[in-house]
Amino acid sequence: MSKFLSLVLRHQPEKIGITLDSSGWVSVSELLDACQNNRLPITKEELETIVSENDKRRFSFSEDRLLIRANQGHSVSVALEYQAITPPDSLYHGTIDRFLQSISELGLIKGKRHHVHLSEDIVTAEKVGARRGKPIVLKVHSGKMFQDGYLFYMAENGVWLTDSVPPSYLELLSRR
Repeated sequence: MSKFLSLVLRHQPEKIGITLDSSGWVSVSELLDACQNNRLPITKEELETIVSENDKRRFSFSEDRLLIRANQGHSVSVALEYQAITPPDSLYHGTIDRFLQSISELGLIKGKRHHVHLSEDIVTAEKVGARRGKPIVLKVHSGKMFQDGYLFYMAENGVWLTDSVPPSYLELLSRR
């Protein structure tokens, strides 16, 4: 169900007939009704468990718990209204070998997403890369980027975000 929620709250809300607002929120009742109408019944209690126990903290409720949204990774147009913050000196990005040539030429680009996703630690970056094959970890010299005027944001689940990472700020750390 978490993967399905990621699909409809990040990429294809129309798949079940919901509409995200400009900040990516949808009412919990609208989401639950749409799931029910599409033969994917889920209770509010089950939804709360998914939000609270998801290891990647992909989703958040509004303070009044009437709205829900994905924390980042959208391919649909939303304004998540992140505030720029100072990153640590180094962040990390997990990838696989077949993307290295493109990365060495273009750097890290957001593609259809709103931001490039970065991790604060190597282990998390390895896990991200391992989803597609043998992981390769790139070190991002984020402190230097920030000094040079690049903006960084942190999603509610601790994922670091930026618009792009030029090749000159990247360092290959490992090939496993």
